[in-house]
Amino acid sequence: MAEHSDPRPPASETLVTDLAEALRSGKYRALAQAVSLIERDDGRADRLLADIYPATGRARIVGITGSPGAGKSTLVASLAKYYRGQDKKVGIIAVDPTSPFTGGAILGDRIRMADLYTDRGVFIRSMATRGFLGGLAKATNDVVDLLDAAGFDIVLVETVGVGQDEVEIIRTVQTNVVVLVPGMGDDIQAIKAGIMEIGDIFVVNKADRPGADRTVTEVTMMMSLVEEHGDWIPPIVKTVASTSQGTEDLDAAIVKHFEHIQSSGELDRRNRERVRIRIETTLKEKFISRLRAATPDFNAILDDVLHKRNNPHDAAEALLARASFE
Repeated sequence: MAEHSDPRPPASETLVTDLAEALRSGKYRALAQAVSLIERDDGRADRLLADIYPATGRARIVGITGSPGAGKSTLVASLAKYYRGQDKKVGIIAVDPTSPFTGGAILGDRIRMADLYTDRGVFIRSMATRGFLGGLAKATNDVVDLLDAAGFDIVLVETVGVGQDEVEIIRTVQTNVVVLVPGMGDDIQAIKAGIMEIGDIFVVNKADRPGADRTVTEVTMMMSLVEEHGDWIPPIVKTVASTSQGTEDLDAAIVKHFEHIQSSGELDRRNRERVRIRIETTLKEKFISRLRAATPDFNAILDDVLHKRNNPHDAAEALLARASFE
């Protein structure tokens, strides 16, 4: 008897197709399942992301970064409530430190968003950094795509709050908000190194505290030394996030910045840079993974370096020489 091939697609392929369709229809359960696939580094995640990618590019992506204790979570919650008042769907990616015991996110700050969890127009996901530098989780860009494809109007990305090294956020968002507060020790706090260059908008939160005006003056002076902003002069917005004071002003600044980068061509440049970084990052991961799989003596190579019979640089060159680029 002749064998007949089964014309039906594999079950895993059907699952991904159904999940992608449900996600594009705005089904929350599908979105949660999709995020879990990405965080688990499930092999089906790549196919899912490819399926939903044509539906991306509509959401406004805003980063909220700054030093610990600046009130980022409270500000995110205040913005989310403001956008919900405009009937906009809001996705929140809150990147947290990694638990040394479970490897998951430490969710201490999420209590400030507790009253948003019952709102069906808001999707909140905490993600662990898992050692990824720059204040972001490794899968952040992929989850932004999921929220975008699922029809969310605004995606707020809150970084882990590590201070001066939160510069990776600029490669993920369209508008980056740097949050500062008065009276935290240093006269200029975390406004050093790279963080000044990545701020499209500066927020002085907890502006009801003494020293708020002084902080505004210091930020203004620091910005005069920065050339990265071109013809965009980052506005400084004073807020009291706990009472939603200044939230409307902050949104107005976000809208104005988006209009500026759209009309100047900067939005296209940022989108192109984001795509470049994502392709290169994915390429590195896949290359290393396949090289490891094709190197059965990898542990022996590690032992040689560990016991000083070789060194990391020569070991890497030898591995690279084994790779085929045909």
